Amino acid sequence: MFDNKFLAIMIFSLFSTITGVKATNSPAIGSKAPTPKSITHEGKPFDFAEAYTKGLTLVFFYPKADTPGCTKQACSLRDEYEKLQDLGIQVIGVSKDTPQDQAKFREKYHLPYTLIADKDGKVIEAFGTGSMIGMSKRRAFLIKDGSVVWLDLNASTSKQAQDVLNYMAKK
Repeated sequence: MFDNKFLAIMIFSLFSTITGVKATNSPAIGSKAPTPKSITHEGKPFDFAEAYTKGLTLVFFYPKADTPGCTKQACSLRDEYEKLQDLGIQVIGVSKDTPQDQAKFREKYHLPYTLIADKDGKVIEAFGTGSMIGMSKRRAFLIKDGSVVWLDLNASTSKQAQDVLNYMAKK
């Protein structure tokens, strides 16, 4: 009576209703990067459109602060931060954690870049990185002049920075 595609849509719709995750797609290479507004780990307002005017911007998403995979991802970017800075890349991390949790995560691992506390999920929704469990998928976007120039839809944990550096080496 029902095919598998119909059942998958119905299940996703049910999860979407429960978790608030909407069926969105991530921006593609060449498309305009989303420009949501949110708050930082310090509880200060953050405007993505304004951030993009400052040069190359790496926006990376992770499911939950201070969990093993997310820590590896964040620390790989910390460990190569100087190289990223030398290439003019500013780094911005995003998850659904609270500003307090993001601040603790940043302090504990000495992360030198801004973390976004996307508690309401608006940034995750804008970038199409939501999962069915209400967290963000691990993804990364490199933005230049307001457009996506590189993306990683299956972002690595321990090699996230190297993936960005490899892309930049080919430019």
